[in-house]
Amino acid sequence: MTKLFQRLFILALLAVGASVHAQQPEVKAMDPENTLIMTLPKGQVTIQLRPDVAPKHVERIKQLVRDKFYDGLVFHRVIPGFMAQTGDPQGNGTGGSGQKLNAEFSSTPFIRGTLGMARTSDPNSADSQFFICFDEAPHLNGQYTVWGQVTSGMEFVDALKAGTAANNGAVSDPDKIISVRIAADVKN
Repeated sequence: MTKLFQRLFILALLAVGASVHAQQPEVKAMDPENTLIMTLPKGQVTIQLRPDVAPKHVERIKQLVRDKFYDGLVFHRVIPGFMAQTGDPQGNGTGGSGQKLNAEFSSTPFIRGTLGMARTSDPNSADSQFFICFDEAPHLNGQYTVWGQVTSGMEFVDALKAGTAANNGAVSDPDKIISVRIAADVKN
């Protein structure tokens, strides 16, 4: 009986491991031109860009990163269990870079660490604001443009100062992005 229990336990562990692995995005070898390094107050976050699902958004994000647009911007909206939003030079969710992007919706799901573009009710209104999901958000699937995935450092996103759902995630004295760089541009 003990050996049977051990075998069943091992099979159950393997099944759980396969299930967890199936929920993770496919991570390919790091392409420095399509990898962002975001430095937050508590540490560095590595983000794999997804030009395969949102080429125009990735192109614009890379342009903004190379212009150092995101450096010093705050995470103005952080809702625990949902997402952290940034990318507004006004710091209150009303601003942007001034260049609207047409939606590039895909079948890529919003899971923990997915980066998506914030927008108004107009699907073609994304600009510079984006969010990082803390958890799965299936209600966003196919409704917002996915353009990246955190591959390491998600614990530093988790550590951002948060608002509450009651105040729509508004954060008083919010944490800032220290810098965002494209890995290919970083000199060792």
